[in-house]
Formats: sequence, C-alpha cells, structure tokens
Amino acid sequence: MSTSTDTMNGDVDYGCDIQKVESLAKRLATHDWEYAACAEALLELHHPSLSVFSPHCFPNGRLPELSSPGDISALQYVKDRIQLGADNLSNDDWGVADPAALGVSALLLGQCSGLPNSEEFRDASRRQAEYLLKKAPLWANAAISHRKKVVELWADFIYMVPPFLAYYAVATQDTFYLKHSFGQCSLYRAILLDSSESAGRVGGLWQHIVGSEKSDPGFWSTGNGWVAAGLCRVLATVKHWKPVDFDVDTTISKLGKWINDIIRAAMATDDHESGLLRNYLNDDSWFGEISGTALLASVVFRMAVLLPDEARGGDLKWAMEKREAVLRSVDEEGIAKPAVQPLDHGLREPLMTGSPEGQSFVLMMCAAHRDYCIQKQNKDQTPLLTVR
Repeated sequence: MSTSTDTMNGDVDYGCDIQKVESLAKRLATHDWEYAACAEALLELHHPSLSVFSPHCFPNGRLPELSSPGDISALQYVKDRIQLGADNLSNDDWGVADPAALGVSALLLGQCSGLPNSEEFRDASRRQAEYLLKKAPLWANAAISHRKKVVELWADFIYMVPPFLAYYAVATQDTFYLKHSFGQCSLYRAILLDSSESAGRVGGLWQHIVGSEKSDPGFWSTGNGWVAAGLCRVLATVKHWKPVDFDVDTTISKLGKWINDIIRAAMATDDHESGLLRNYLNDDSWFGEISGTALLASVVFRMAVLLPDEARGGDLKWAMEKREAVLRSVDEEGIAKPAVQPLDHGLREPLMTGSPEGQSFVLMMCAAHRDYCIQKQNKDQTPLLTVR
C-alpha cells in the first residue's frame, strides 16, 4: 500500500502557512491527548490513504502493511511518545481515556516491518484495549469513566476511546471491539446529550462533563467538536471496513444522525461577529474561538464525503464560512487565535499564543476541506482547490 503524501498536497494553497501551523502544533503539544491529536492531524494531512477517512485505508479488510515509521511523518512524530510495557499507552495517572487516544498510532507502528520493536507496539495496544474493557472504572450505565480515580464522563472521551476500539477491531478482525466502540458512544450520549429545546437551550448538543467531583453542564464548543469528530472516525471505520457480522447500515445511520444533530445545533448558536463559534455554544457572554470552530467545520467536510446523499448545502456553506473565519485568525507566525485555554476551558481570557490541540484542529480542517474538494472535483469536474 502506498504511503506517499497525497500527490496534490504539496501544491495545495490551504489559505494559511500550513507548515507554520504544523510546526506549532508539534512544538506546543505536551500531553498525551495533544500528541495523539497532532499525530492524527499529520496522518490526515500528509498520508490521507492511511487515515480511516480514505476508502482504501483497509486493504483486503485489514490494517495496511507498512515499512518504516520514518516514511510517515505522523508515526515518526509520535513513536517515542508512546509508553510500552504498561497497561496504558502513556504514563497518565489521571486519565483513562487520554492514553487510549494514542492507540491508532500505536497500531500503525505495530504494522511497520522495518521497526525492530513493532511487536511491542501491538502488545501495548492490546493491553490498552484490555485495560479499557476489563479494568477501567465504570459509570452506573457501564460507560467507561474518562478519569481513573473519580468516575466522570467527559465529552472529550468520544474522540479518545471509541475510534481506538473501532480500529483495534480491524486490527484483530474481531467485531467484539467494534460493538464496544459503538456501545460506548451510545452510553455516553445517553448521559451527556441535551435533548431539551426549551428555555433557550438547543437540542442536539452535548454537555461537557458529568460527575461527582467535577461537573460542567455547558455546551463547550471544543467538547462538541471532540464528540462529532470522534463519532465521525468511528463511522468512517465502520463504513470502510464493512464487517459481515456487524449491522453496518444501522450503525452508520445512527452515528450520522448523532453527528448531524450536533452540527445543526451548533449552527443554530452561531452568532459571534468574528464568524467563530463561541467557547460555550448558546452563551453570548463568551468569546469566539478557533478550536471548536475548526474541528466542527472539519466534520462537515468529512461527512459530505462519507455520506454525500445526506449532505445539505446549508451545512457546507456554513462550514466554508467557518473555515474562512479560522483562516483569517491565523497570523504570520502560524498561530491560530483566539483559542480557548485547553487546560482551563472556563477561563475568560482567550489564549493568543497558540493552543496545542487548536493548531492540530486547524490542520484537520485543512485536510478535510482538501479531501472534500478533491472528491467534489472528481465527481463534477469543477476545480475547487487553489493550486500554487
């Protein structure tokens, strides 16, 4: 399987200095979920055929056979940041979910024939999956806790755990893990989804955190981005693997609806003069910021390719507008701002020096828009991308 960069990638005008945005994403990341988000962004940007969003990501229904991680920028970047020989893929005493975010990268490293310890990455991935399903603390409805010492459900979890379990299902050729991947999405949705459309609330959005020690019932923009993007990765995995002993159509239909509910609810709150979504959706006291905006826009572009028959022109027009707003926010140094402080989502002062995950979300948005344009061009024979 080819792992070369998309043939148009080097010539595409992304509307910003993509190399500077990428450089900052790599440099600013210091936590396991930030490394994972950056690695996923690099994979989607530079090696789209390896991403689950590619219809060719599972040759013969299996993970791709790779040579050296040095040939794949995402794997080269993340390889030394993955912990081997323990239950979790990172040395994280706090989080259950965050180490699992490194799982897809670990599985791909396990596929590299030129990597002497590739088997260690496969074993580490297995231990991570076993920890999630056998050792991690659970909510009353069997949803896996986002944290270790306190049982809490965070919207962020949906990007960290279900995509890994779905990918692990392909790696092991066992739909047991795919069922758990979808099951966790459903269990989390049962707790975090806001279904009310009264008193100024917008049904379809997800609360950020439910738990005894920490609670955040607000509709955090980035949190809803984490959810929509995580669900989208699971949907793409199901669609492109198509296991025979699994209800593919029903699963895709449900995931698609849940994603679209989030997108359209977010659209209904979009009222900031900057064109960026507010840090907390449906709360006009908050500033507009790039992280949630970029990630949610990326999902619209991905869904337009994954489920083109369900794509609405209004959704795509909105995503194009959000993309333009994000690109306007990127300065000459490649910093996308203003951004929410990822370690203090309730801080009223926006981060102006660059958010690790925010920078990665901009890369994801650029890659998703590029792939949408390529698909659209191939179908309509109408040039959409600007090529230098």
